[in-house]
Amino acid sequence: MPSPTWRVGQMRTRADRCPGVLRPWAADDGLLVRLRLVGGRLPAASLARLLQVSAEFADGSVYLTKRANLQLRGLAGCDGRLAPAAVAALESTGLLPSRSHELVRNILVSPQTGHAGGRADLRPVAARLDALLCDDPRLAALPGRFLFVLDDGRGDLIDRSADAGLVALSGTEAQLRVGENWGAVVYIADAAERLAALAGAFQAARGDGPDAPWHIRELPAPLLSVMAADARLPEPSGPLPFGPVPGGTHVPVPDGVLTAAFGRTLLDAAELVVTPWHGIFVPA
Repeated sequence: MPSPTWRVGQMRTRADRCPGVLRPWAADDGLLVRLRLVGGRLPAASLARLLQVSAEFADGSVYLTKRANLQLRGLAGCDGRLAPAAVAALESTGLLPSRSHELVRNILVSPQTGHAGGRADLRPVAARLDALLCDDPRLAALPGRFLFVLDDGRGDLIDRSADAGLVALSGTEAQLRVGENWGAVVYIADAAERLAALAGAFQAARGDGPDAPWHIRELPAPLLSVMAADARLPEPSGPLPFGPVPGGTHVPVPDGVLTAAFGRTLLDAAELVVTPWHGIFVPA
């Protein structure tokens, strides 16, 4: 991560249009929808149902994104909207827990956290942060590009661009990330609340309208005091390699395209973790 700096980004001329289920993107091959996975966590039962939904309403495959989310392509619609039956089918996967906040549940987490390595299990932090986001009506207006990145101290996501996030320094402490800069060192037990408050502060500072910033780095002044990087921060460790890894297996998904046949081979595991490297971590 670069040394603390502050810069004002480009002036926006349109509102964010990141897709969701209720706000699909009109692509050349039909409507595209995105389903957010908190920390990439994907119950196998949800994947099985999503493959069925794709076979019925989309092109039959499931697409992985670089933010560890999922997409379907080739859906039919009317006036840029999905048919109610398609929306209901997607909700039946369990991957759309909040209609009002579907676009803002962008929480990327070290895929192996809680399974092997790392300094802290950040799954509870991610789950709590998700709940806080969805419980706050104001945060439904966050840009769909606003991204939380939580690195459990192994360094796999420390160099990933983020709007807000943290890096674990120990089993109990983490340093906050605020745009391109470092924030305060906080207790991990309090981290979700601190991150939700940071998102709220950004939402209040950005204003509204088509020229409102999408990212913290685009604000005209620092949102919080810029702090020095803690000496305990890890060096970047790079992407998780494919194949057997501590805690399980990282299965590559070429070009991020998970076909129905390929997807069915993964359904024996209770839970999967989609990774930001076009892969799926299958816990042992």
